[in-house]
Amino acid sequence: MSIMAFEQLPNATDEDLIIHLQQGSHLKRKAEDTLFTRYVYFIKEGMHKYSLTEDEAFDAYSDTILYAIGSIADNIFEKKSSLKTYLYKIFCNKSVDLIRKKTTNKNSIHQTASITDMLLKIADTARTVVQQLIEKTDMDTLASRLKQLGDKCKQMLALYADGYTDKEIAAALDYKTADVIKTSRLRCIEKLRQAYNNNN
Repeated sequence: MSIMAFEQLPNATDEDLIIHLQQGSHLKRKAEDTLFTRYVYFIKEGMHKYSLTEDEAFDAYSDTILYAIGSIADNIFEKKSSLKTYLYKIFCNKSVDLIRKKTTNKNSIHQTASITDMLLKIADTARTVVQQLIEKTDMDTLASRLKQLGDKCKQMLALYADGYTDKEIAAALDYKTADVIKTSRLRCIEKLRQAYNNNN
């Protein structure tokens, strides 16, 4: 947006601008343009102070001016501070709001499903049990409990935890069918649960 294209009242005081904005005279548009261009340097300050991009700082500044014009026209601005101070306060609030919005959006975009959530989607409780142990940062205990179950159970659960299907595990461990693996695996899980509970 070219600031030079704006019609301005370069010598207007704060009071002049307020009067033109409130009275809606033929100079209202020029008063709006003057207000916009007079404090446009806030944009660079927003980029520096709040680490906003130029577009973000421009948006915050534009929103500030629009809000200020409305509040001045509606006699909400009480003139307890200078116009510059009033605008700067609004601009800072708009910038902080923008940062909060950005942070919220970023968090929601990058939020990934937790391992526990993914594991709950699995039909049986195998990975949930293993996950609970891992979450307790008790890898040594888990290894010890798995050892108590014997090699077959240990291999079966390790393969399943790595994402192998029952059919693939059956082939790898020379079991007849995937159903046999599933039954055996569920028994191993129950043994693991008991071994863990008995030692706590």
